[in-house]
Amino acid sequence: MPDETDDDPTVPVVCSDCGTDTEVPLADVADAVERHNDQLHDGERVAQIDPDISDAITDMVAEDLGIYD
Repeated sequence: MPDETDDDPTVPVVCSDCGTDTEVPLADVADAVERHNDQLHDGERVAQIDPDISDAITDMVAEDLGIYD
């Protein structure tokens, strides 16, 4: 695993069932969410990237692709 520094971007991850939110390094977010859901929710997709962040990224990608034009 690469050394993490304070410069590594983090992504907010939330779990409505557990009532938790945390910041996870971008490089680890997919594994962290999957591990959380597997261990605590029998694989059900409960924990996720903060929906506001997901929506913002989706909007940026759609703009870059010209979908909103």
